[in-house]
Amino acid sequence: MRPNPAAKQRGATLVVGLIMLLLLTVMVGGAFTLSSVNLKAVGNMQVREEAIAAANAAIEQVIASAFAVNPSADEILIDINNNGTTDYIVQIGQPQCVGYTQAAAADASSVTLGVLSDSTWDTLWEIVANVNDTSSGARATIRQGVRVRLANAQKLNLCSP
Repeated sequence: MRPNPAAKQRGATLVVGLIMLLLLTVMVGGAFTLSSVNLKAVGNMQVREEAIAAANAAIEQVIASAFAVNPSADEILIDINNNGTTDYIVQIGQPQCVGYTQAAAADASSVTLGVLSDSTWDTLWEIVANVNDTSSGARATIRQGVRVRLANAQKLNLCSP
């Protein structure tokens, strides 16, 4: 008696179905792992960009003040999302005068003080902001240069030759 060919194929269909189910499970697991890794990477990038934005906001606050009158280190609290709570604490190093050149001519709106102000100087300052967020581990250091016009007496007092 000859065996029935349809009976042999029933076992093969079961094995092929199980292999396909296993491959599908591996693919779904890989896609889930890949998506969670991508989500973590995007979250880390967002926190780092927020830290950079906080450092830039703190530097803008320093530049808007009269920092060249009395340059000193400072700690600035930044609320990046405007919800009333401090999100980042930015450490501002003491602004450093890194260079100067004599101004070519006084601006039309400048007031000259005769013998008290014999020349004006364009001074170049470097401001460094450091952000270390302990909750997320984000760190950023931003360096910003800014030009400030000073009288000769101020330049001699603040900028070493």
